[in-house]
Amino acid sequence: MPTVPNRPRDPAMLAATIIGLATGEITEDDVAGDRHVLARRAGGVKGGKARAETLTAERRKEIARAAAKARWSKG
Repeated sequence: MPTVPNRPRDPAMLAATIIGLATGEITEDDVAGDRHVLARRAGGVKGGKARAETLTAERRKEIARAAAKARWSKG
């Protein structure tokens, strides 16, 4: 029985894997290994943390106020 390559089930991760394989950025060995490697390459893992570190307290308050206003104005 032929072995089936271990591909991610998430469509976005699958697309990133296929593009990486097509461009030669990653190899089949990378795909068979840790899936978190692909997520780190796509930048999805550190996005929220990096944004939170760069926001000032003032900017966080502005964002929170805008979100609260949007929530309460829908009624």
